[in-house]
Amino acid sequence: MAGIESRIIMASTDTRLISIDFIPGFHRESTVYAEEGKWYDGNRVRFREGKPENLRGYEKFSTDSIDGFARDIITWTDNNTRKYVAYGTNNKLYVVQNETRTTATPIVTVISVNNSFDTTDGSTAIKVDFGSAHGVSVLDTVIFSSVDNFSNTSVNGTKVVTSVSGANKFYVSANGPASATAAGVGGTNGTISLVLPREPSNNIQGLGYGAGVYNAGVSITGERAWNEEADQGGITFLAAQWSFDTFGEDLLSLRRGSKISYLDVSENSYTISRTSIVDTAPAANSFLVTPNDRHTVCYGAATTATNDNIDPMRIKWSDQNDFRTWIPSATNTAGGVVLTEGSRIIGAVRSRNTINIWTDKAMYIQEFVGDPFIFRFTQVGSNCGLIGPHGAVDVDGVSYWMGENNFYMYDGRVNTMPCTVRRHLFDSFNMTQKDKVYAGLNSEFREIVWLYPSTDSSEPDSYVIYNYAEDSWVYGKLFEDGIVTVFADRDVYNNTITIGRTSATDDMLVYNNEPTDIYTGNGLPLASFLESGSFDLDKGKELMYADKIIPDYTFSTGEQIKFSLRVKRYPSEEFTEKGPFTIDANTQKVNMRARGRQAVVRVSADAAGQWKWGSVRLGVQPDGER
Repeated sequence: MAGIESRIIMASTDTRLISIDFIPGFHRESTVYAEEGKWYDGNRVRFREGKPENLRGYEKFSTDSIDGFARDIITWTDNNTRKYVAYGTNNKLYVVQNETRTTATPIVTVISVNNSFDTTDGSTAIKVDFGSAHGVSVLDTVIFSSVDNFSNTSVNGTKVVTSVSGANKFYVSANGPASATAAGVGGTNGTISLVLPREPSNNIQGLGYGAGVYNAGVSITGERAWNEEADQGGITFLAAQWSFDTFGEDLLSLRRGSKISYLDVSENSYTISRTSIVDTAPAANSFLVTPNDRHTVCYGAATTATNDNIDPMRIKWSDQNDFRTWIPSATNTAGGVVLTEGSRIIGAVRSRNTINIWTDKAMYIQEFVGDPFIFRFTQVGSNCGLIGPHGAVDVDGVSYWMGENNFYMYDGRVNTMPCTVRRHLFDSFNMTQKDKVYAGLNSEFREIVWLYPSTDSSEPDSYVIYNYAEDSWVYGKLFEDGIVTVFADRDVYNNTITIGRTSATDDMLVYNNEPTDIYTGNGLPLASFLESGSFDLDKGKELMYADKIIPDYTFSTGEQIKFSLRVKRYPSEEFTEKGPFTIDANTQKVNMRARGRQAVVRVSADAAGQWKWGSVRLGVQPDGER
């Protein structure tokens, strides 16, 4: 049997024991029969030292529900060893200090009150005249501070926009009903602050006039004639994304298309508040702090702080050790450059003494060289673009990333990674939402995890895991009916951290993922399974009779698995299943009666504990050539 170790141990005159040792990882690049001697399918399973075992479980990190879908996450500690988690959604930015969460979304605009309010007798609805274009939408956040009472009501506090009335005006709810109908009231004391507005959670395909192909009378997919709207097009309006980094013990954050904001964690005796926009920084799509020289670098940046038009291929960096100085001069090291290969910079990660940068077409490395150029940018690969802003991760100086139809690594040169589940993954991938792919490191198991949206999901509901130490691939769903959108390694907490929801009706929450010795999901058993490719019982020639299974598993106390053997005599006929047979720590053997030339092994469990595959053996003997 190809790929299966065949150690023959005489059990009786005719029966021999076959050790079922399949090649580690899942193998889905061909048919179930062509992947003979390999594991073919599974869920919530990993391989360690070549042997499969179930993943550990998860439990709630906090019961605080999250507004929106998380797009990035960072964990760190301050100089006094306080632990922090920050994560940004399409609606808000949150910072958790130890176990206390604060909404830290930055304020983007502040104006002074100038008789800015209209009231209606008996109503709590207040019309706010912002005096200029406000840019807010329903449910966006507005903060009113030190505003005088008017019409026997007040508006001070944090409010949400209830409706919009033109470019300059919007409505909020007052703290009580007004006692009069009045226009232009409120005096001149206090301020109105607009918080960074909410953004869509999904990428949107651009349609209508100006999108798609204009080619009247020619048969082209998506073509449109003059004065016709396109029903499909190459224009995509991207959903919200975040990027985070630390500057010493402090936090820098940026939502795509806005400016960097800053959180001084030691301010007010380490009381966390809203982050503050760095007004002198350019608007940008993402950023990083360089590893040794401490420049803050924006990728896909505007030319100046006063120009909001982002050049998607422009890189801007601040003065060394100063994220507030961005205008180059003879006395600082600020600067910028425009890359050439591609149409936009997708993302970047820190590596060993460099930053690795990806456009939609190519890869560059950024190296600090000092005066007069500060950085050197070298293109190291073409046709190896990054699928999304968070689709890459670096491990000990080697970068791994997902492209649009392949996986790659850079260890001094760009290499295409052999992937045994590539076709299965990309054939079931929602490419419209590819921007949401999130790569995370699980250093405990030496794994890289990519979260991605499958065909029928607009959010990451599936994972693919690469074990870089053992060169094996698996896939599955962390939450069977839910989503997981971000993933943080265990470098601050004792387990990895994820954010998601376990079903469509559950709240978005932060989860402790794979805590030590936890194999349940919020206290409930978790299903896992593993299935082999079809293999010949005796090179496919003779009809074989299987009469026993001799298990070799390691279990947590009280755990058990279900073992099934599916057999058939001819390639064209359906499999006949024998089992499932229950196996636990006390099971010495399982007697069975199965006849066939080909077989498939399946193992499943609804486990509250751990199971590990050892070296299971199957007893077979010839049953003729019929």
